[in-house]
Amino acid sequence: QVQLVESGGGLVQAGGSLRLSCAASGRTFSTYTMGWFRQAPGKEREFVSSINWSGGSTYYADSVKGRFTISRDNAKNTVYLQMNSLKPEDTAVYSCAAGLSPFLSTRTREARGYDYWGLGTQVTVSS
Repeated sequence: QVQLVESGGGLVQAGGSLRLSCAASGRTFSTYTMGWFRQAPGKEREFVSSINWSGGSTYYADSVKGRFTISRDNAKNTVYLQMNSLKPEDTAVYSCAAGLSPFLSTRTREARGYDYWGLGTQVTVSS
């Protein structure tokens, strides 16, 4: 079992920045692919970004490319999402997820590629 706890959400003005963290339990964190997803009210869950087991490979949704950066610290069992140049359309609940496969694939751009989920943290961007 893996437990994931997100933090770092909040209210920020458009153009501002936030850094989300996701702390994972368990000794095998370094073997998981990690992902970030978001869900806005009335919308479906949306893939944001993913990172492979070592941090050497990353993937981003087009909507956040160039603005968001995913990273991980395996010594701290933590994955991060640095969000810059935030827009009102980035407003959503952001959740992290862990996948048992260490490697990125088309599957890890979708929710079905992940086995464990956190409860999420709210990000609100005001205009």
